[in-house]
Amino acid sequence: MSTSDFSITLITEQSPQEVFNSIKNVRAWWSGLYGETFEGESEKLNDEFSYWAGDGAHYSKQKLIELVPDKKIVWLVTDSKLNFLKDKTEWTNTKLCFEVSEKDNKTQICFTHFGLLPKIECFDICSTVWTQYLQEGLLPLVASAKK
Repeated sequence: MSTSDFSITLITEQSPQEVFNSIKNVRAWWSGLYGETFEGESEKLNDEFSYWAGDGAHYSKQKLIELVPDKKIVWLVTDSKLNFLKDKTEWTNTKLCFEVSEKDNKTQICFTHFGLLPKIECFDICSTVWTQYLQEGLLPLVASAKK
């Protein structure tokens, strides 16, 4: 069994700055697919936001702990309650990391959910849903950024 954290890499034509600014706008891409609610701020160091989805099936609170403009953003999950799991706090103390870089005249987005491992109950559903949010929420937002 693999012990790797969930990670996905996406490629876009937009600049690293446009990608980075889109990622920070969590409200715009991490909501809308499942009737989510978002409260708080997500763009400056130490900002905190809370997220609810699926009629209370998922709650998490994140704090922005690392910010390298146009390159890297990391949120620490400080609290979580995933009601569809045995261990409802599986996400607590995990990290959501976006690394942005240029590659072959395009911008690469590498997302890693540190702590989302194949051995935990949430891995299959959470990795599937992360892929969906990033491909159907974040990438269209990035594509709409002004060049």
